[in-house]
Amino acid sequence: MYWIVRRELKLTMRRKSDAMTPLLFFVIVTSLFPLSVGTDVEMLRRIAPGVLWVTALLATMLSLPRLFEQDYADGTLEQLALSPAPLSAMVVGKVVAYWLMTGLPLALLAPLLALQFYLPTTSILILATTLLIGTPVLALIGSIGASLTLGLRGGGVLVALLVLPLYVPVLIFGTGAVDAAASGLGATANISLLTAMLLVAGFFSPLATTAALRIALE
Repeated sequence: MYWIVRRELKLTMRRKSDAMTPLLFFVIVTSLFPLSVGTDVEMLRRIAPGVLWVTALLATMLSLPRLFEQDYADGTLEQLALSPAPLSAMVVGKVVAYWLMTGLPLALLAPLLALQFYLPTTSILILATTLLIGTPVLALIGSIGASLTLGLRGGGVLVALLVLPLYVPVLIFGTGAVDAAASGLGATANISLLTAMLLVAGFFSPLATTAALRIALE
């Protein structure tokens, strides 16, 4: 797993556009909303959780089709499947590297972009917490979609169709936590549900992705 994470990070550093595209998309789209809505502070605060979470969700999907695509094309994936190391460890390593290059920067950028929406400090901290918990769930679920569409034409569109319905609960609980904090209610319940989803996805997603990759390789 460590070797896979290190390898993926090195490859991403050589192709910086792959890592920068989701971040630039996140920054540009979230910055457009305050410009279009205007200076109504209450309106901006009301739409901020949904805008930031939906944009982060879409940004994570931009590079999902390429998660296993290059390794599949050059034969690396087949060699990894034939190696003594378990294929599931490779899957976990690639998902961890994908989150480090996509999900983690989005979660760190979100508090800065939230200042445009005049969110209070408590809501910004809750937003960052939910993104730190929720983006790994998005990456784990996305790996299943990327493996199921591996080698198919129009895989990017198919990935979106497969994973978007599964992303909805993460989106609901992520935005719900920020809304609850802004309303003076506790965000503990929503954060607990997000954590439970992370644990479930962390257990089942590598197994499902490994099975889908073996089918694709056959």
